[in-house]
Amino acid sequence: MSRVSDPAQPSTPPPPEWAAPGAPPFGAPQAATGRLPGYAPPVGYALQPAPGPAAAPASVRRGKALGVTALVASLVAVAGASLVGAVAAWRVGLGAGRALASRPIDADFDWSVLTPVREWVLAGEIAFWFGTVVGLWALVQGVVAIATARGRGAGIPAVVIAALGPVAFALVVQALLTAGLTSGSGIGG
Repeated sequence: MSRVSDPAQPSTPPPPEWAAPGAPPFGAPQAATGRLPGYAPPVGYALQPAPGPAAAPASVRRGKALGVTALVASLVAVAGASLVGAVAAWRVGLGAGRALASRPIDADFDWSVLTPVREWVLAGEIAFWFGTVVGLWALVQGVVAIATARGRGAGIPAVVIAALGPVAFALVVQALLTAGLTSGSGIGG
C-alpha cells in the first residue's frame, strides 16, 4: 500500500544523512594500557608491563651454530669411529688369522685366538662406543636444529650422516676384518 500525503499536515523534511559525531559520545579515549583505572594486582602478583610497541618482542636472528655443531659431530663420529675401527679390525684379523690358520677346524670357537690382539679388540670396541655416543648426540642435535630453524641447512645432512653412520662403520669394519683374516691366515697367497 502506498502512502498518500495529507495536504493538511505540513510535510516534514527527510532525515539528514548519517554523519560522524564531532566528539566521542562517551568522552575522549584514554591511552590503551591494558589496565583498568584504579586496579591493583592481588598480593603476591607482579604488575605486568603494558603491551605496546616498546614491549613487542624484537625479531631474534637465530644462529646456525647448532646445526653446524651437529654436522661436525656427525662427521667426527662416522669418520673417526670408522677409521679407528677399520685399523683395529685389520690388526685383529691379522693376529687372529694366524692363530685360526694353525688350529684344526672344529665346531666350537676358541676365544683364546683373540688373546694376542686384545688391545686392538679393545680399541675397536672403544671406537664403536665413541661413534655410538657422538653419533646419537649429533642426531638429536641435528633434529633440534631442524625443528627450531637454528642451522637447518647443516642440520639436515647431520641427521642423514649420523643415521647412516652405523651402516658405514659396520661395512668398513667387516671388510677390513675379512681382509685381515685372509692376510693373516695366508690363504690369499
